Parts: sequence; C-alpha cells; structure tokens
Amino acid sequence: MSRREQLGQIFRFALVGGVNTATFFGIYLLLHPWMPYFAAYSLAFVLAMVGSFFMNTYFTYRTRPTWKKFVLFPLTNVTNYVIQSVGLYVLVTWVGMDTRIAPLVAAIVAIPFTFLLSRKILVPGAAARAEEPQPTEAGSSRG
Repeated sequence: MSRREQLGQIFRFALVGGVNTATFFGIYLLLHPWMPYFAAYSLAFVLAMVGSFFMNTYFTYRTRPTWKKFVLFPLTNVTNYVIQSVGLYVLVTWVGMDTRIAPLVAAIVAIPFTFLLSRKILVPGAAARAEEPQPTEAGSSRG
C-alpha cells in the first residue's frame, strides 16, 4: 500500500471517527437524563460501534462487510472501550469534569488505538503489507 493510500485511509478514518463520535455523543446526551451516566455511555458506545463498523468497512477501508468481521470488530473495540472507560472514570471522579463533556474527551484520546485495531480486523493482512518494502521507481521491474 502506498503512502498516499495510507494517508487516505487515515483521513477517511478521521472523518468516520468524527461522524461516529458525534453520533455517540448525541445518543449519550439523549440517554443521559434517563439513566445513570455510565449506563448511558455504555449503550451509546454499543450503538455507535455498529454504525462505525459499517462506515469503516464501506468508506474507510473500502472492503466488504462480513459476519466474521462484524463479530470480530467489537473485539477490537474492547481496547477502545477500556481506554475510554478508564478515561471517563478518571475525568469524572478524579478531575471533576462534567459528565456531559468527559466522554467526548475520553473518546478523543482513544482514536489512535482504534485506528490501528480496526484496520487490523477489517483489512486482513494490512499489518504485514505495511511492513513490506515498497518498490521504488528505479528498482521496480516493468516487464
């Protein structure tokens, strides 16, 4: 994969992440008045994750969604969930941040981890291809 293609993936991932974060945050704010903040956070996270799966397969990585990927995708988000959950707890309990804002801050911190893990699941072999040396113009054979 060329550097340009990788940058395109990162850009599309950031765009999808922005849409997904806004979706998550909107759902969270809708649920927050009706249930404890952590329950609202967890439900919003799960609902946004389903949307994220489809946006990332079709748009970010331009691959076909499969049931196998759909089942594995939440596993990649376990790390994201843990990072965000710990961050949420720390921001609310130790820092005293407002429970309406803390999930957004925690989500931003988790973005790089989510990119790497989702790419590994949604584009099988992507990590191995990224490590392969790219042929240079002078060294490539055209025959």
